[in-house]
Amino acid sequence: MESLPQVRLKIDRRSSHPWIFQKMVDKPAQRLPGGSVVDILDRQNQWVGRGFYNGHSRISLRLMTTDPEEAIDAAFFAKRIAAALHLRRQVLQLETVTNAYRLVHSEGDQLSGLVIDRFGPMIVIEYFAAGPWRYRQAIQDVLTDLFPGTAFYWFAEEHVQKQESFDCHAPAVPEPIVIEEHGLQFKVAPGSKHKTGFFIDQRDNRRWLADLAKGRRVLDLCCNSGGFSVYAKALGAAEEVIGLDLDEVALALAETNAKLNRARIRFVQADLFPWLRDAMARNQLFDLVILDPAKQTRDREAVDYALKRYFDMNKLALKVVAPGGLFLSCSCTGLVSEEAFLECLRRAAWQAGRSLQIFRVSGAAPDHPFLGHVQEGRYLKAVWCRVF
Repeated sequence: MESLPQVRLKIDRRSSHPWIFQKMVDKPAQRLPGGSVVDILDRQNQWVGRGFYNGHSRISLRLMTTDPEEAIDAAFFAKRIAAALHLRRQVLQLETVTNAYRLVHSEGDQLSGLVIDRFGPMIVIEYFAAGPWRYRQAIQDVLTDLFPGTAFYWFAEEHVQKQESFDCHAPAVPEPIVIEEHGLQFKVAPGSKHKTGFFIDQRDNRRWLADLAKGRRVLDLCCNSGGFSVYAKALGAAEEVIGLDLDEVALALAETNAKLNRARIRFVQADLFPWLRDAMARNQLFDLVILDPAKQTRDREAVDYALKRYFDMNKLALKVVAPGGLFLSCSCTGLVSEEAFLECLRRAAWQAGRSLQIFRVSGAAPDHPFLGHVQEGRYLKAVWCRVF
């Protein structure tokens, strides 16, 4: 194995977390390009591991291996991606229910800074760090071997490119494609502003919701491309479904998804706050209400603001749940803990004059695994309640 640049820590290594922040790292004497593979030494000059260094990033080191014999190269990515695919195919057997799933979930699959989603004949790659971006061709070669004939789309969000100091030139946005999930069809738009094209992390929650929807009047707040709405009507045989969202592009996709599944759903373009106040004024109540808003913040300094937004949304949504009705409230803001979200719901219910009987707290589907020592990967909270 070739000799690698060394980066030293200012601290003794007392954590197995793969992120090592800038303030804990001595700046190396030689200038290293962002995403360089380095050997990591602690303050006592003891070898810690091997990973990616980026002096521009708040996360200066991403530890990728603690095996001194393991190189970080094309074979490394081939091994890790194959292991990730084995979990999805052989262990979880996802391909028996869908042709769309998360293939690589960053730290959860020991590939920090990399997310890969499969959507039928297309694979979408999202880069969160300069290290995986430097190995983009090797990653794509591995995926081509595993999924012959597949098409690719890749991107990195602008704030990531700025933080990590790399330029990701995404290809032209592809045409939407249709994927299958539990016998339903959904049009997926890679390159849209909503994640990698579809919220596959809610797959199991959508299926569970369908089991609760029969004969109920359903309100799907922040419905996006209509996932919960379609499941409620097409699989769940709900009596009536209304899907609400402010994004007209997402709603157009939702309309298409309803037609694909022969589901009669009324979609409404509106801001949920005035719409819910109007519904309250009309004494309009629903048997099942879903609230699944977009991520509220990426900034640790803005967590209190995010919790206030969740409080305000949930307080209003609870007021349109019929007594004894069901309520599913979700948060995909990773910086908001499950404990904080549950406390937010408790306060919202008290202010709304309602009581919550919580019968399930779930998260992302199992193709979004997280490591026990990297809780950041456990971002989605879905709280299932009966409301009195």
